[in-house]
Amino acid sequence: MEQRAKTRTGEVMDAIRRKIAGRALSPGEKLPSIRRFAETMGVSPSTVVEAYDRLAADGVIRACPGSGFYVSGGAPPLAVAAVEPRLDRAIDPFWVSRQSLDAGVGTLKPGCGWLPADWMPQAAIRRALRHLARADDAVLADYGGARGSFALRRLLARQCADEGLAVGPDQILLTLSGTQAIDLICRFLLRPGDTALVDDPGYFNFQALLRAHQVRIVGVPYTPTGPDPALFAQALAQHRPRLYITNSALHNPTGATLSPQTAHTLLNAAAAHDLVIVEDDIFAGFEPTPSPRLAALDGLTRVIRIGSFSKTLSASIRCGYIAARPDWLEALVDLQVATNFGGPSPVAAEIIVAALSDGSYRKHLDGLHRRLARARRDAAGKLDMLGVRPWLTPRGGPHLWCRLPDGRDAAAVARAALRDSLILAPGNVFSVSQSADGFMRFNVAQMENPRVYETLARILAAPPVAEDAGDHASRLTAPAPASG
Repeated sequence: MEQRAKTRTGEVMDAIRRKIAGRALSPGEKLPSIRRFAETMGVSPSTVVEAYDRLAADGVIRACPGSGFYVSGGAPPLAVAAVEPRLDRAIDPFWVSRQSLDAGVGTLKPGCGWLPADWMPQAAIRRALRHLARADDAVLADYGGARGSFALRRLLARQCADEGLAVGPDQILLTLSGTQAIDLICRFLLRPGDTALVDDPGYFNFQALLRAHQVRIVGVPYTPTGPDPALFAQALAQHRPRLYITNSALHNPTGATLSPQTAHTLLNAAAAHDLVIVEDDIFAGFEPTPSPRLAALDGLTRVIRIGSFSKTLSASIRCGYIAARPDWLEALVDLQVATNFGGPSPVAAEIIVAALSDGSYRKHLDGLHRRLARARRDAAGKLDMLGVRPWLTPRGGPHLWCRLPDGRDAAAVARAALRDSLILAPGNVFSVSQSADGFMRFNVAQMENPRVYETLARILAAPPVAEDAGDHASRLTAPAPASG
């Protein structure tokens, strides 16, 4: 009976949409009364009420209390969906994100930065959602506190203590996401024209955010043990940057791990040049054993720790965090209130606390480590057969930073793959100096479909196609920033 009612409501909605599309009902015209249209359609008045309410929620019609319902706005334009990928878009730091986020059904995404949905702890999330249904009314209806959920901040403080970083819940700020955490820090510490350091190669969205804040970007070459110490010191002396943003654990895109020696060198150099380091710890859950952390070695004196839960729990339940020294955190709290009027959704925080406290979450992480290790071995072996070889073998995580066969341009390969509904991550989107044109980042968790390798094999077997010098497609839209 319920399914039939839903179908009848849909029929009423479709009838109204057809009348509007066919100009039988014009913009601003009043709809038939509920009772009269119920008689016309042969349905109950309550079915028409529900249909009108849904159409009003969609913006198709509008309700005028005491008067009735009216057709909204102007006539709807012809809806021709942009179903094809944007082949003409320049391959810049936004390229991989835009292509991956907007990918249609059937598109494969070995260039994206997240795990497939069926790799995530769906059962724990569903249990957390059932727990949420019993939460207090305030959790379901109120704004989040200025710092965010105390329960989640306390849980994060315990995790920090496990790695030797002593912080209390009040020294942690929850944010809408890891990306928003970086945005708040940029608003707090940087002004247009300031200089910031990033790894080269390094996570492309660091570049995108810094550019949004009109900051000059300097890249430091990255090695298998961290940024090159000599070139890092040289960049500090030459450019006097205010900020350095990096991943310590399982660096993105290379998968490298910061060594203890390099970590101490970086901290000493930062202290000598009054540099603030932002340590993005988003991939910590993928590590089989902990590696050195700048925040723990520094004690949050000049290092700010950020993270989120999108990589190992859910990218749909957005929430990030910042751990920083108390005076900085207070200023960041004020900025969050100014830009978001409080912390992240209490609903999201409640789900995350319940899922992380679930006894199965640790087993989920252990299973991820094993599954990713198998996927890395499998992907590395199949890529090797195509002449695509990893720069190094990561200790964990989903990424392989690979060199393409000699003479192959990663941007051209990525554009050819996109025509076959395969999204890749070409090296120069990660490189400030634009020196990674022969590299590609692969997400091994997204490479189980044989079509990934079949498409790559076909593209790599074809002769390289030289792009027109005036073609913007394989270059950044703006001049490459200076590189240290």
